Amino acid sequence: MADALKGRTALVTGGSRGIGAAVCRALSEAGAAVAINCRETIDQAEKLAGEISKQGGRATVVAADVSQAGAVAEMVERVTAGLGPIDILVNNAGIAITRGVDDLTEDDFDRTILVNLKSAFLCTQAVLPSMRARKWGRIVNISSGAARGAGSIGPHYNASKAGMEGLTRGYAARLVKEGITVNAVAPSLIETDMMRSQPALVSRIPLGRFGTAEEVAKAVMLLVDNAYMTGQTVALSGGMAFN
Repeated sequence: MADALKGRTALVTGGSRGIGAAVCRALSEAGAAVAINCRETIDQAEKLAGEISKQGGRATVVAADVSQAGAVAEMVERVTAGLGPIDILVNNAGIAITRGVDDLTEDDFDRTILVNLKSAFLCTQAVLPSMRARKWGRIVNISSGAARGAGSIGPHYNASKAGMEGLTRGYAARLVKEGITVNAVAPSLIETDMMRSQPALVSRIPLGRFGTAEEVAKAVMLLVDNAYMTGQTVALSGGMAFN
């Protein structure tokens, strides 16, 4: 996809590390200017932006809590002023609070829904006007295999990711005639900081290894590149489950 996205602007929430950082790199390699959102890991985001700039790309860091409407509105204004109207949105920001059924609290549930699901709604609503004006847009939501399986984090996490996939289909159906596609990628057991501390989980994966953030980014780029694919969820599970 070299230069396929030249002239496009992308916003990746939770983009400073892991899957988000891999997506930022892939988008930049395809020619897009990239806004790297984070809430607290600003140093990592700035390091990534510097890396992209050294390779000839354009990147900026926008710190914001994407679970808050005011912060999202300000973030989109800053990105638009600095890089141009947002053409591509990747809703990757999320939290994973591991809880058993007996330990799960109302606060755990509310916080998870707020960060994992409401943030995707807020960011999508904020970028839609400019996408509609240009009749072109790509929205990719980072879901999880937990949306359909048991998962190991907890039912609150399952609910947040299942909700994200419902959000994906709902927006896709309503935006399909406006040049805007909305899809999701649902990875399971990817080698992120959290997974590296749980090597025993590899035994669950028929392929025999964790997935990589770069493999998830490739699935995101597939969806960004395909104008005919919308309302779909692409699963990456190493053979753990089949849709």
